[in-house]
Amino acid sequence: MVVGLGRSGIGAARLLRHRGERVVLLESRDDDSLRARAGELAAEGIEVMLGVPLALPSFSRLESPPQTVVVSPGIRWDHPTLEQLRRGGVTVVGEMVPAWEATLDVPWIGITGTNGKTTVTHLIHHLLEHAGLDAPLCGNVGFSAAELALERQAAHRSRPDWMVVELSSYQIEAAADLAPAIGLWTTLTPDHLERHGSLDHYRAIKRQMLDNSRVRILNADDPDLRRGAASWDHAQWVTSGPRAGLGPGLEPQLWIDQGVVWGPEGALFPADVLAMPGEHNRQNLLLATAVGQHLNLNPALMAEAFRCFPGVPHRLERIHEQAGVTWFNDSKATNYDASEVALRALPGPLVVLAGGQSKVGDAAGWLAQLQRQAAAVVLYGAARAEFEALLAGADYGGRIVAVEGLAEAVPLAAELAVELAKAKGRCNVLLSPACASFDQYTDFEARGEHFRQLVLAL
Repeated sequence: MVVGLGRSGIGAARLLRHRGERVVLLESRDDDSLRARAGELAAEGIEVMLGVPLALPSFSRLESPPQTVVVSPGIRWDHPTLEQLRRGGVTVVGEMVPAWEATLDVPWIGITGTNGKTTVTHLIHHLLEHAGLDAPLCGNVGFSAAELALERQAAHRSRPDWMVVELSSYQIEAAADLAPAIGLWTTLTPDHLERHGSLDHYRAIKRQMLDNSRVRILNADDPDLRRGAASWDHAQWVTSGPRAGLGPGLEPQLWIDQGVVWGPEGALFPADVLAMPGEHNRQNLLLATAVGQHLNLNPALMAEAFRCFPGVPHRLERIHEQAGVTWFNDSKATNYDASEVALRALPGPLVVLAGGQSKVGDAAGWLAQLQRQAAAVVLYGAARAEFEALLAGADYGGRIVAVEGLAEAVPLAAELAVELAKAKGRCNVLLSPACASFDQYTDFEARGEHFRQLVLAL
């Protein structure tokens, strides 16, 4: 049984069916679009049960109880029904497990972290493809890993040289045997605590993947990761500062000094080869470079690849410029820390659009950065009253406006930005919500696309 009729659930169900398994897919929702998807799957021999909750009585409709239940990332790993199934001897795994089992002959590069993992995933994929390697990206971004495995098997295509896989904490906790050839950890800040309960538990889930990896690459500029440096026997570190800046006991594999990326063998290439703003992107550059070194890629080839990297949609994506106003789409910033990084990366004055479905987290750094960079904040969505109270409590000195949604927020931000550009010579407008999107959108990508359409229609 596969639980969840989303992208990952459908990918897992199809892969398992291709493998010869009898598959039933369970989905608690029921609407016209889901019925259309269910019809397509039924034609492939996959039974779909719509409008059926994840509860033990739902299983009575089956001819026999399932031997294995595969859950999508949106299903809590400690769901009471899943706990009951485990006690009854049913194997419960995440949707990554069928993909892992189907690609055991392909080395994985697994990328995790609170922030930065999507950029690093795209950057490594771009680097390897530029080097002539077949290295598709999948996982928590783009294709699901199961979809990719099925596509290659069903079309009898050659096996990839590498799989570049973004992995969220939800996916890692449900795939204990996942063991990438190379594991990368970008950052760790409090996130998803409403699901994982504590920062220690969240950290332990992320670490599980790195502990299983043959090669471990970590970002020494992240305070939480650096505090735990002594607990790693075999790890390779990168820093966007000088080699000696980390202090005794932590020897980086890559570092930046006087505008140049260095490794133990000497200078590699200029640190400005990546045309993306922000110190965090220098860290992302080094993490990708460390992978390139493990694959023995030439430094000149790596520099060439980084120079032509187009960036990541919805992550500090520059989408329009006119009359001194530049618009940036950072819809991927779904928590305070990610938004704070974006605020640090862009010069002021800024008009910032923030809002959506708020998350548990520490807003202090985000608020301080808004005070420093943003001349105005336009709030929208379910969190607008909560954010307005946070800004008022922090004595924010700029202008605050609250509206229903992005359709109202974008024209208002345009008016504010034009005024600032006339007075200051330029202005950046930044959508960086610091929130999940689920109050008004299916995901951050749908939110970012709507923002893009609204900006381009101005």
